[in-house]
Amino acid sequence: MKLLLIGECREGKLLEYSYELFGFASQAGAETAMLIVGGEGGLPGYGGTVYLADAGKYGEYNPDLHKRLVQAVVERERPDYVVFMHTSYGWDLAPRVAALLKVPQVSEVVALAEGGSFERPCLSQKMRQVVKPKGTPVVLTLQGGAFPALVPGGTPQVQPVDAAGDGRLEFLGYEAAARKGVDLTKAEVIVSVGRGVGKKENIPVIAELARVLGGEVGASRPVVDSGWMDAGSQVGVTGQTVSPKLYVACGISGAIQHLAGMKKSGFIVAINKDKDAPIAGVADVLVVADVMQFVPALTAKLAK
Repeated sequence: MKLLLIGECREGKLLEYSYELFGFASQAGAETAMLIVGGEGGLPGYGGTVYLADAGKYGEYNPDLHKRLVQAVVERERPDYVVFMHTSYGWDLAPRVAALLKVPQVSEVVALAEGGSFERPCLSQKMRQVVKPKGTPVVLTLQGGAFPALVPGGTPQVQPVDAAGDGRLEFLGYEAAARKGVDLTKAEVIVSVGRGVGKKENIPVIAELARVLGGEVGASRPVVDSGWMDAGSQVGVTGQTVSPKLYVACGISGAIQHLAGMKKSGFIVAINKDKDAPIAGVADVLVVADVMQFVPALTAKLAK
C-alpha cells in the first residue's frame, strides 16, 4: 500500500499537525511520499520523497493550481490513497482532487477498520460508520487528533513538481479572526461544560466551580450547538485549542475533536457517570459520578 500525504505550510513553515499524517501511515503500515507547497525551509523531518512546489509561484493556497500539483504527483507515484488533514485546506481541496481524478472520497477518518475500511463520525458525532471504498485510489481526510503526530526522522529526498495553467484565485495573505469572548488559550485553569450537565440552567453551577478555582468556563461543541453557551467558549478542533495547567471536564464524554483541543493540558480532571467514556483515556483523574451532585460538593469544599 502506498500513501501520498499532503502536508500544509503556512508562511513557509510546515504546520505541526501535518505530522499526524505520518501517524496514520504508520498505523496503516504503508509506504509514503509527501507533497507540500512551500519552501526549502519548511521541509519535514522525513527520510522519504518530498515533492516540493514553490509557494511563491503557486501561492500557499490556490485550489485550481494545487489540485493540478496533486494530480501531477499522483501520476508519478500511483498511490492507493491521497491523504489530507481535515482542515480548511483539506476539506476544500480534497473534493476538488477527488473530482479531478474521478475517484471516491472518505472524509473525517478517525480510525482504521478491517479489510481496507475506515471509521468516520456521523449524526453530529453521536455515532460512527465504517466505510469501505470500491477500488483505489481514494482521497481521504483525517480528523485532527485522531492519529498521533509522528516525526519519522531523516533527510527528505526533494523532487520539484510543477503544474500548468492559471488559477482563478489569488492568495493575498492571512488575517487573524477577531476573537470573541474569553481567550481561553491564555487561561491557566479551565472548567468546561459538556452535555452531561443536563440543561442550560445548570451551567451556573459549573461556572461557580470555575470562579472558586480562579479559572474560566469552556464548553464542548454540543453545548455550543444547543445554544447553551456562545461559540467563543468552545474548546476543540472547531473551537479553541488550549493547554492550561488544570482542565476540568464536567459531563464531557470526549469526542476526538474535543480531545484534540485540550489533551495537552497540564493536569486533566474528568467528571462523568460513564467510566468508559473516551475522555478517561486522557484524564489524570477520572471521577465517576453525577456531575450535578459532585460539582456542588467539590465547590463547597474548595470554598472553605
